[in-house]
Amino acid sequence: MAEHADHTAQPSTHPAYPVGLRLAGRRVVVLGGGQVAQRRLPALIAAGAEITLISPSATPSVDVMAETGEITWIKRRYEEGDLADAWYVLVATTDAATNAAASAEAERSRTWCVRSDDAEAATAWTPATGRSEGVTVAVLTGHDPRRSATVRDAIVEGLRDGSIAAPQHRARTPFVALVGGGPGDPDLITVRGRRLLAEADVVIADRLGPRDLLDELPPHVEVIDAAKIPYGRFMAQEAINNALIEHAKAGRSVVRLKGGDPFVFGRGMEEAQALAAEGIACTVVPGISSSISVPGAAGIPVTHRGVAHEFTVVSGHVAPEDPRSLVDWASLAKLTGTLVILMGVDKIGKIAEALIAHGKAPETPLALIQEGTTAAQRRVDATLATVAETVRTQEVRPPAVIVIGDVVAEGPDRLLS
Repeated sequence: MAEHADHTAQPSTHPAYPVGLRLAGRRVVVLGGGQVAQRRLPALIAAGAEITLISPSATPSVDVMAETGEITWIKRRYEEGDLADAWYVLVATTDAATNAAASAEAERSRTWCVRSDDAEAATAWTPATGRSEGVTVAVLTGHDPRRSATVRDAIVEGLRDGSIAAPQHRARTPFVALVGGGPGDPDLITVRGRRLLAEADVVIADRLGPRDLLDELPPHVEVIDAAKIPYGRFMAQEAINNALIEHAKAGRSVVRLKGGDPFVFGRGMEEAQALAAEGIACTVVPGISSSISVPGAAGIPVTHRGVAHEFTVVSGHVAPEDPRSLVDWASLAKLTGTLVILMGVDKIGKIAEALIAHGKAPETPLALIQEGTTAAQRRVDATLATVAETVRTQEVRPPAVIVIGDVVAEGPDRLLS
């Protein structure tokens, strides 16, 4: 005669067998209404379980779940027979004897039981779980819940930022996205932007975008450098528009990766309009603009109580005397707040002259931050009167953000120095 398996052996002496439970419409009993129940109940509710909570008291959050009908609350202590017809049991009272009695009942009825106070005596463990883009992550590390949570968080973060690839093998809808890559540091791109990069078939990248992110792309991704020939140093905007349209019509997922934010001196709207004219929808993913992030990385606040209550961002790409300029330098010279100039290194001498001519004090402090937020970041200080010579002698080169105003003298680095 065959011998029966020994069900008295401690389940925790062997590795846990991971499995996904489909609890929708099935009875689940939770004993105890404290913090453990408060943390576990939302996931059980989301799974569609028919939850009965048995506890003489509960936290305010658990009370709300009962008031809204998400759970049924029986306001008393556990009694023998409470676990009848349950598929899953969570025992989380503050009384060890009650927990042991309930666990024993679950064992007799062959119902999986989680014990919050004694994992060794439990027949099931609750993993650290997370969810991202349709993927559920569940991590078990034995009796170390903090380690489980740490591993869970690392995996979920990787799925969200695209550093862990989880390609969908079923057919997916191609997309076009204008993605702001942030000021330069690859860690400063948004989670959504990084995820779309990981899903792209084609990436059209600017030289000011976070180039390190391109090295992480899978081998099949076609990367088009917008600074390459045959269009000289920069691709003509029309050529970039045509490339976006061509790849989108071919059914590819396309990411247009830009530095900073797509709609802050990035010609993002021109590209969106060109796509719309061809009936192609696009997603715009905002990015961290260098106009505020780079000064911050260099220890300069663009606003500061008692110093500056406003800041203005302008393009310095066109010189003040150029008839194409749309900037009112005379009005800017009268402002008392902070002036941030992008793409202005080559024209800063002329810009400083114009501001001084319109009444800005020559001794107004100024800072140039080159390669902001990257390992090559460099800050050079000057004044409106000295900036042209400073740029020449210090060999300041683009890309650089220029900050003009009294806030340049602020910042914790100035106090520490």
